[in-house]
Amino acid sequence: MDTLAEVARVVNACTDCQLHVGRTNAVPGEGPDGAELLFIGEGPGFHEDRQGRPFVGPAGNLLEDLLQSIGMTRDQVYIANMVKCRPPDNRDPVPNEIAACSKYLDRQIELLDPLLIVTLGRFSTARFIPGQSISKVRGRLRRIDGRHIFPIMHPAAGLRRQEMRAAIEEDFAKIPGLMDVLRIQSEPASENAQIREAAASFQPAPSDQTRSLWDVLAPSEQEDAAPLPEPPTIDETERPNDPPPGQQRLF
Repeated sequence: MDTLAEVARVVNACTDCQLHVGRTNAVPGEGPDGAELLFIGEGPGFHEDRQGRPFVGPAGNLLEDLLQSIGMTRDQVYIANMVKCRPPDNRDPVPNEIAACSKYLDRQIELLDPLLIVTLGRFSTARFIPGQSISKVRGRLRRIDGRHIFPIMHPAAGLRRQEMRAAIEEDFAKIPGLMDVLRIQSEPASENAQIREAAASFQPAPSDQTRSLWDVLAPSEQEDAAPLPEPPTIDETERPNDPPPGQQRLF
């Protein structure tokens, strides 16, 4: 499986677990080959099974609204699931079904090499952070096995309870800033040095807020992230899409 299209072809013909028996269509995933942002959900539902596409039902509509809220559309991101066929009656996928599909998701991650992986819900979060409650780990960036993982509650939870929707919206709002940080981290050292030099004289305005963008990071739980100098404080009540040049001195 050398391309995402080839992964999709193999998934569509897969019979490695019993889920294939009741499917209308497999749902390999979709998005551009060069997507920097990968969303991983749980598994297809009724509408996804009918169309062969991920997140096209009510939860998908909310996902599109959330993407729009941060200035993005679904054709800019890649969307996949832990399992590629719908479990009967939308039940939870069982371990052997997740295991059978893991090779496809692993290969999609390898081929995409995304800047950021956003896990939607407890099943996809457990793939990277086992044994932890999604309510406790949501909204905090982690570096695991060389990948940057950002857990968020599943959009379907936001359809059931308003307080969960508010939490999902709060976490989504952090994504653009995280992407900016990770892009800078991925730049060559010489370019990073120029950014540091250009920002060296910046003095942030006084603020009553003590939290900054870096409060969403979980450095104690990162496995191999490089040490980062203290960034300037950013007032979260003023979070523009394109922060002033001085506020890009993030490490």
